[in-house]
Amino acid sequence: MKKLFLYVFVLSFLSSCISSKKLTYFQGEPAEKSDLYRLNNEPYRLQVNDVLYIDIKAENPEIVALFKNSESSTTTEGGEGLYFTGYTVDRHGNIRIPYIGDLNVLGYTEKEVREKIEQELSKYVKKVESLFVTVKLAGINFVISGEVGSPGTINLAQNQVSIVDAIASAGDITTYGDRENVVVVRKTLDGVQKFKINLLEIDVFESENFYVKPNDVIYVAPLKQKTWGFGATGLQTFTTLVTVFSFITTTILLIQTF
Repeated sequence: MKKLFLYVFVLSFLSSCISSKKLTYFQGEPAEKSDLYRLNNEPYRLQVNDVLYIDIKAENPEIVALFKNSESSTTTEGGEGLYFTGYTVDRHGNIRIPYIGDLNVLGYTEKEVREKIEQELSKYVKKVESLFVTVKLAGINFVISGEVGSPGTINLAQNQVSIVDAIASAGDITTYGDRENVVVVRKTLDGVQKFKINLLEIDVFESENFYVKPNDVIYVAPLKQKTWGFGATGLQTFTTLVTVFSFITTTILLIQTF
């Protein structure tokens, strides 16, 4: 009986601890630059629900002011402020600009949208060369949940957000998070897509899904050790197992007494 208890104790201890290999990011050696580097650095193409920051400047500020949503849209604001003063891509792929009306931007890059706006403004402004139009995506908005420090909806005011940026902005993955099983759910023009990313491997930097897209949903699954309820470290597991086996031994002794 004692040998059986010892065997079960050792087996449970070894299987319940979280090894350092499960917690160490970017293991291995980086591969040579591939074609994925080019794909990951291609400009983003706008989708429905994206929010744009658009600023227009010219010699005559009174004229260009007519084409702006509001004066506050020319200032630098966070994601919440730009929700009201920015230009949201509607479900038809259009943004609505005063006097210009609906302008289709679905699938366009920031540069292409800027050129379209300049072309429309040239109908109203005599000195086209004096126009200076700025078009930027109003940050990358995404949702992150699961085994992270601070789950929720996050907006990062960056042109590109990698999966590493996203995880870091959410307070990193907890000890019980499965770094091999980070799931990204993405809604595209072709439908909903689902990807799995392994953050333990250095090859993640070469993944075509390394960069987060606006409105992505990121989920970090828990390790099986969390379900077992033992502990993340060897000391925690040892303490838990000692408590459990002490309870079992005490129960057996009481039964034998009676």
